[in-house]
Amino acid sequence: FPVTIEDLRGSICQDNLPAITTTGANTFGCCINGNLLIPRDGTGAFGGSDDAYSFYGGYPNSTDYYEIDVRDFKSERTGKILLHLHQVHVNGIGDYVINESNGYNAIDGLNHTYLHCRVFNETTNSYQYYKSTENSGLIKITRYDYSNGIISGTFNCVVKNSTNPNDIIEIKDGRFDINGYTLPDTSFP
Repeated sequence: FPVTIEDLRGSICQDNLPAITTTGANTFGCCINGNLLIPRDGTGAFGGSDDAYSFYGGYPNSTDYYEIDVRDFKSERTGKILLHLHQVHVNGIGDYVINESNGYNAIDGLNHTYLHCRVFNETTNSYQYYKSTENSGLIKITRYDYSNGIISGTFNCVVKNSTNPNDIIEIKDGRFDINGYTLPDTSFP
């Protein structure tokens, strides 16, 4: 069987993902259409920084949902992904089906688990927005330790282009391991 560019990209991506851990190591990584997405901080406009990895709670109650927002500010063709985790505080460790995203987050998003991302599409030579659909993937929470601020898990999903539903890409080998207390002070070079 011939090896395709997609196969090579996927292999390179998998080789550069962080290890799957459950210690609150503040790691994140996934392969989006064979391309690596990891958090990488940027330089802000007024001498501050653009944080590459954010984790925050819901509104009005911080435990209604959690959101993981990851950006790569350093690559030539940057990417971003948002995971909306619904009812983790109630259900804890287990499988969470990824359902439809409306492309928004927080209180403007939908009331279930979803994700969406923005990535560079080589075919259109432009950034495109992709959203999850009903039953399009799975997030597996492998550790939820509220008192120590740790949430860890893995995920895989298929997402559709928000303007071209025939454009479908795959998010594979996703993993995150967050310590909400130390994440704001962690650097992602």
